Amino acid sequence: MARAVLACLLLTCAGAFAQTPPANDSVYQAWGGKAGIRAVMDDFVPRLLTDPRTAPFFKNTNRENLATQLTDQLCQEAGGPCAYQGPPMKLVHQDLDIGRRDFNALVEILQQAMDAKGIPFSAQNGMLARLAPMHREIVTTVTETQQRR
Repeated sequence: MARAVLACLLLTCAGAFAQTPPANDSVYQAWGGKAGIRAVMDDFVPRLLTDPRTAPFFKNTNRENLATQLTDQLCQEAGGPCAYQGPPMKLVHQDLDIGRRDFNALVEILQQAMDAKGIPFSAQNGMLARLAPMHREIVTTVTETQQRR
């Protein structure tokens, strides 16, 4: 539960941080390089496609392409030698009506995949911190509660 709270805090505060390139490759190394990242994505993608909270967002998605794109993206964000060549996050997600709850479900599923592949907790947090700025590019739906603020 504490991990979920930490992830939500990281992602909720994402707008306060500027997205900057990683200063080092410590997260990349802790994940086992590109092969380790791919192993997590090979666990993560099937979970996304079968979890009822996230499956609707991925119903027309090519599983292999998604795993490859995510591998390159996380590899780059972790400070590895990869270069994400996919479309911008804002463009991909703009018409999907993704809310904070949906995004948090995805993070929870990512945590399950990281645990399943034995990614150390500190390396999980390191990756989540690097991915957190994407929150503002992915979440597109504002709830009534958010509108009242």
